Amino acid sequence: MDPLRARPTATFGAVTNRAGLETKERILAATRSLLARGGLEAATVSAICRDAGVLPGSFYNLFESKEQAVLTVVREAIAAVDPEPAGRATVVDLVEAYVSFVGDQATLARVYLIVAVSGGLTDPGIRGRVLRHHQRRLERFQRALNQERPDLTNGEAERQAEAILAALNGYALHSLLDPAFDMAAHARRLVGTVLA
Repeated sequence: MDPLRARPTATFGAVTNRAGLETKERILAATRSLLARGGLEAATVSAICRDAGVLPGSFYNLFESKEQAVLTVVREAIAAVDPEPAGRATVVDLVEAYVSFVGDQATLARVYLIVAVSGGLTDPGIRGRVLRHHQRRLERFQRALNQERPDLTNGEAERQAEAILAALNGYALHSLLDPAFDMAAHARRLVGTVLA
């Protein structure tokens, strides 16, 4: 094959792939934004396409359905809310990661909370993902508590971990509703009380 003929095809493929990746990211950004502003009801295919500046055909070339785009964003939010800690994570490390997530990634935090509540109540697939994620977080907090508070039984550590997670989710919701709320200060006081 003539190398001069092969070159434009390779370049066209790279441009097409890059354009597809850029379109996919615009669609995901629009989905994220719509979920954060209005929940699952606001994230229709037509609204996603409008906000992303793409035609429905482009959407369906990349995603089979609205649900697939939403689940992609939900997976992203779940991964961001509690990144896999390197090595042994302390309770403080886990709390600080969540506080940073809410403060530094407010849109994903809103998506996480909105989808966890509204989607978790209405969609069995989302409910399953959120509950599995909660269980993994609970186990991490319980392990950290068992290491830092050897005086706690496993049952007591699990109850403390549940209380911490419930408080953190409540603080996150409060901080999203009221930007003046100091989530970090409340979370640090909570950790001080639990570890005392």
